[in-house]
Amino acid sequence: MLGHAFPVWLGFKGGKGVATGGGVLLAAAWWLGLAAGLVWLATALLTRISSAAALAACGAAPVIALLAGRPDLALFAAGTAALVAIRHRANIARLLAGTEPRIGRKA
Repeated sequence: MLGHAFPVWLGFKGGKGVATGGGVLLAAAWWLGLAAGLVWLATALLTRISSAAALAACGAAPVIALLAGRPDLALFAAGTAALVAIRHRANIARLLAGTEPRIGRKA
């Protein structure tokens, strides 16, 4: 996942860490990946902000795993969520400022 979040060929910027993280969750526990995907979809539909949806899904995954009695998966998902949050620092700042672009609108 680190290679996708920090791609060498893009100067360690950009990347597809959220998509890769979703795939990793699906591979680790399909039900957890599906639940996180549903959180992403619901948040995206409500807010129309992709980064908010990604952060919500990644943040929900460890909680969902804990509620399912899987602390091992919760720890794994928390690590994935931390990486996504680190990579989305600029998006978080724009979310707090109210300037993050919405899905379907030009920047």
